[in-house]
Amino acid sequence: MRKFLVVLDDSRECLNAMRFAAMRAARSGGGVSVLAVIPPDEFQHWIGVGEVMREEARERIHAHYEVFAKWMRDRQKVEPELVIREGETVPEILAQLKEDEEVGVLVLGAASGSKGPGPLVTQLTRSAGTLPVPITVVPGDLSKERLEAIT
Repeated sequence: MRKFLVVLDDSRECLNAMRFAAMRAARSGGGVSVLAVIPPDEFQHWIGVGEVMREEARERIHAHYEVFAKWMRDRQKVEPELVIREGETVPEILAQLKEDEEVGVLVLGAASGSKGPGPLVTQLTRSAGTLPVPITVVPGDLSKERLEAIT
């Protein structure tokens, strides 16, 4: 089964990337893998604080994920999987792509506006030629109707 890997973060464009991945998976008989990355602790010398922060981050990720997962299950009949990794985002995405050979496409949401598509899209598209899978970049300001029409 081919899976679409999509990154869960706090960006607005994440919504369209999630929708696109779920709709494409539903239409192609594939799956969706949702990757959330917890950045390295800034308070490593405060071990107890770091553990609390890590646990709070996991709780936020699960709550955020469940909103998308419910929509995917109810509307697209796709059962997504959640993967949580810790570290810097780009290296963790690359590690996930290497480890999960079922992933066939990396789906990223691009920010709209004068500041560019966002740091994640910028970094990963620079190395697109060396990635093990193609990247689909979904515009963040694409309307829901247009998104449905192209999937």
